[in-house]
Amino acid sequence: MSHGGEGEGRGGHHLLFVFVDGVGLAPAGPHNPLGRVPMPRLHALLGGPLVRETLGQDGGVTLRAVDACLGVSGLPGSATGQTALFTGVNAAAVVGEHVPDYPTSALRALIAEHSVLKQAAAAEARVSLANAYSERYWALVSEEPRRLSASTLTMMACGAPFRTLADLLAGQAVMWDLTNEVAVTHFHYELPLVAPEEAGRRLARLAAGHDLLLFETFLTDLAGHKRIEPEWVLARLDAFLGGILDGCSGDTTLVVCSDHGNLEDDTTRIHTTNPVPLLAAGPAAGYFCRAEAITDVAPAILSVLRAAGPGDRNGRGPAA
Repeated sequence: MSHGGEGEGRGGHHLLFVFVDGVGLAPAGPHNPLGRVPMPRLHALLGGPLVRETLGQDGGVTLRAVDACLGVSGLPGSATGQTALFTGVNAAAVVGEHVPDYPTSALRALIAEHSVLKQAAAAEARVSLANAYSERYWALVSEEPRRLSASTLTMMACGAPFRTLADLLAGQAVMWDLTNEVAVTHFHYELPLVAPEEAGRRLARLAAGHDLLLFETFLTDLAGHKRIEPEWVLARLDAFLGGILDGCSGDTTLVVCSDHGNLEDDTTRIHTTNPVPLLAAGPAAGYFCRAEAITDVAPAILSVLRAAGPGDRNGRGPAA
């Protein structure tokens, strides 16, 4: 099936935006799995673990701690956090509170208007969502429309087609759990298992055919809520990101960010007020070096796409 933008990116620069749910940035310590669990690929990239002590910019790599509370009291929620991340709008301030779970009608309206994929597509960028969706998922949504996630709504707003399990089997999509293990074990899908490194390389290949490709995993949030062991999740996430880095062309920038803290503090099952990591690796990493909050991520992505417009898509960001 065609995905509205497969092929050469316009002018040779590509952005791969990987959203990891529920990952905060905290100091290293015995209760921070991100500092405790070996993650050799991230360590090699950053010169240290994914903790606050590692913050900085070095060549084509930027690691920032960005605010997810957005001036609104209470614990950050998934619905408002993801809406802010995927639109650049302070969703919690607009609705007056942090909203958990799925976007409300007010948040849906914000996404429908300000989706980063919609804005990029309107500027003639080739955009897509790399996640595979099943017929079972769409059947559940038809019974309960409120189950639509912010990432799904972000994709809907741009009008491009969703990827299917057939695309997954053809190597043209990636499952939210990276390796298909959770989909097979817990949801009984008949799918082959994929090594996390291969899933990452697959995503990198897909990114080469788009100006902006989005991918979501919420394995990390499940670990933060203590539904899956963090060691199991972080080993796969590290290998997955390593596969992306190995597979990315020299004109692709990987952008990784989250919506709220959770996984970085194993003393609690609930969200935290910690900032979240914003990692950018590649030629456009400089565009993200001044981000202060999750609302700055979508505007930075759009700035890359504007600067590397038709005939000038080198995507190289400003100096730090």
